[in-house]
Amino acid sequence: MWIADSLGFMEIAEGMAGDPEFCSMIDRLREEGVASAGAENGGGALPAVFAEVVRTPDPEELHRLLTAPGQPLWAREIAAYRLGVTGDRRAFEALVLLLNHRDPERCVSAAHALRRLGDPRTARAAAALATNELRAAYALLPVRLLTDLRAPESAPALITVLERRLAAGDPHWRVGLACAEGLGALGDPSARGVLEAALPHPRLGRAAERSLTLLGGPDL
Repeated sequence: MWIADSLGFMEIAEGMAGDPEFCSMIDRLREEGVASAGAENGGGALPAVFAEVVRTPDPEELHRLLTAPGQPLWAREIAAYRLGVTGDRRAFEALVLLLNHRDPERCVSAAHALRRLGDPRTARAAAALATNELRAAYALLPVRLLTDLRAPESAPALITVLERRLAAGDPHWRVGLACAEGLGALGDPSARGVLEAALPHPRLGRAAERSLTLLGGPDL
């Protein structure tokens, strides 16, 4: 594993094996770290803060790295993720911002950490992000997170978003597809109306039909 070889983190490697999302995130952010170091000093090595934020076991140090002025985004992301998966709610705001990032890979990592965090504010925040029409292009991971959380906010938010995605020519059909699938998984009967309205949609109709089946089929 590159991180153990290049940074000497043999003690970290064992812990990483149990969290594939952490492994994937670190592998992705390594390139950002090298690029930022190269931009600053013309070199190709990882900056020292990369080693620090990956290996420190101290939550106070992670919080410092998360909030200190001038830290690169990749360092904040690692710090927020590590705090989040251990249940430290000081990571909540940073993870919510990352959940709605334009980079979908950052959204995936943030959603994983938010699930592990278990903060009661998460569903409300995810619903606000999912239903913000100005950020509709980035709503896919908030929608999926709401489905996984199965919170009281989940079905109403997914219904609202799916209704908007039924408009002719709407470009965010993948978000609508996640809503149609999620409403079936949630099993909330209040979703029947919007799922029936989605049946004629060329890209959403089959998912809506499957979800209606999970709800007991369309009304006859």
